Amino acid sequence: MPEDQVIMPLAKVIIAAAWADGELTHDEINSLKDLLFHMPDMTARDWAKLEMYIDSPVDDAERERLIADLQSAMVSKRDKELAVTELDQMVHADGELTSEEEAVVEEIRTAIEDVDTGIFGGMGRLVRGPVSRRSQKVANAPNRELYFEDFMSNRIYYNIRLRLDLVNEEDLPMSEAELRKFSLAGGLMARVAYVNRDASKAEYDSMRNALGKCWQIGDEEAAVVVEVAVSEISKDLDYYRLSREFFGSTTEAERLCFLDVLFAVADGDGRVSYEEIEEIRMIANMLKLTHKQFIDAKLKIPPDRRAG
Repeated sequence: MPEDQVIMPLAKVIIAAAWADGELTHDEINSLKDLLFHMPDMTARDWAKLEMYIDSPVDDAERERLIADLQSAMVSKRDKELAVTELDQMVHADGELTSEEEAVVEEIRTAIEDVDTGIFGGMGRLVRGPVSRRSQKVANAPNRELYFEDFMSNRIYYNIRLRLDLVNEEDLPMSEAELRKFSLAGGLMARVAYVNRDASKAEYDSMRNALGKCWQIGDEEAAVVVEVAVSEISKDLDYYRLSREFFGSTTEAERLCFLDVLFAVADGDGRVSYEEIEEIRMIANMLKLTHKQFIDAKLKIPPDRRAG
């Protein structure tokens, strides 16, 4: 059975468990999205389906159907092992579990292996811990007040206005939504540029040029976005949230174009290293792009300028 035929039913049951008491805060919903977004072999269409369940409570009748779907999906030992592995990786995403949570994990592992309907009660108790830790991690992140809600739209917004000497908000040559998207892109580009712990001038120029090529952003604006991304966003960045928000801010066509941008950044110094290729591969996976789309983008770099 393909992995997505186990992953999707498991993800839906996790969502139902999170909604077990009928209430999730805005922060908890975002944290749950962060944890689920990075489950493997999930397409953009799969994610859209999951969002239907995440954004509103799951009632008792639907919960029972989802549990039955998960039971039907786990027909082999490998299916059960996959479900246990993915659940384990999710709950450990932001730190160590408490002894009580570890005990619940063991209960759920046994329930999955036995395909037991009792899995749900334990999962509901377990999911709350990782969701709470993820919310706390975001809340305690450096420059939280400047980062997600404010940093993306305000700090870069402020810097662009300052650097371009704009007096009035209406003079800004792009919308706030575009500015947010470019700042998210800048963070991911900086991640590739910093694979070798430093961003060279050539890589900096490649980022600026690539932004202009992909999104027709002006050279001055692109220079400011890149400068802020490299100097501010590249440190202590929560890539769970960054990649999910970028995915939600872009179309598939934009994400495909962005793969070319990332390879252009890596090729800025005339050579794409193995480490840079692997970093881009991981970003492509996070953005729900296929392996073929990644390979097609990689092959645009001449063989003599890339590893492998």
